[in-house]
Amino acid sequence: MASVADHGRGRGWGENENGHPDPATEAFVAHRNLLFTVAYEMLGSAADAEDVLQETWMRWAGVDLGTVLDQRAYLVKITTRQALMRLRTLGRRKESYVGPWLPEPLLTAPDVAEDVELAESVSMAMLLVLETLTPTERVVFVLREVFDLAYDEIAEAVDKSAVAVRQIAHRARSHVAARRPRGIVSPVETRGAFEAFQRAVETGDLQSLLDILAPDVVALSDGGGIKQAMLRPIVGADRVTRVFAAGWNKVGAAMSFEPVQVNGGPALLVRLNGEIDGVMTLRVEDGLITGLYYVRNPEKLSRVERETAVSR
Repeated sequence: MASVADHGRGRGWGENENGHPDPATEAFVAHRNLLFTVAYEMLGSAADAEDVLQETWMRWAGVDLGTVLDQRAYLVKITTRQALMRLRTLGRRKESYVGPWLPEPLLTAPDVAEDVELAESVSMAMLLVLETLTPTERVVFVLREVFDLAYDEIAEAVDKSAVAVRQIAHRARSHVAARRPRGIVSPVETRGAFEAFQRAVETGDLQSLLDILAPDVVALSDGGGIKQAMLRPIVGADRVTRVFAAGWNKVGAAMSFEPVQVNGGPALLVRLNGEIDGVMTLRVEDGLITGLYYVRNPEKLSRVERETAVSR
């Protein structure tokens, strides 16, 4: 199937007789990073977000542009509707998923971290919070709180009244506020905790690891039934440290840790005998690590060596 991402590789798809992109293509390409980010935040899956963009393009290509007052809003509306349908399908898929499900990690540019709101919205911790919302709550929260769409625009996208959308937004905000990290975590605080964690895992210093973990830290790993992973969350600093100790004793010398920017924040790209084994991201609160997320499912690691553009 042709893709907007392929545009520019030769005359044909999406071009007029002069070889220039047609207006529909130009508009779509101009907003593509935004649309991808909208879909990804709703789905937590880059692969599914790309499918949504493909579906969005097919519908957008058939629209009479002369009737469209705001191309950005119209494209977001199409993307939202496609993502909402896919989100409901994904919910059924996740019910049979082996072990904890974690979002697909994205290698992001350093400047994403400079936009604090964007970085938080695509962080592994926030995406996991969004997983606890209903599909409609998640869509409304993302469009209102992250992309600042008006209630009437959101209402049109989700086929509800503006009054109902306001109520959904209030409910979603309350739900997220009760589960998101307490207070604002500064980049310096996050970096300090991350660097301490990296030193501990690289040296196998169990005491240093224990010192940087919050007493109630939660560790999740996602192998998707393909790679070995913990089938249930590990809770508590002592238990998490014992899991790391077991890993060091088994493969410690064969492991290496490369600091990278994933989902707008610091992460470790973990290699085993030189091959990518997974990506480890952290949730930091009050200078301590409260969440540790390790994605090993190889089907979710295709975007950890090349940057993915996200934007608001």
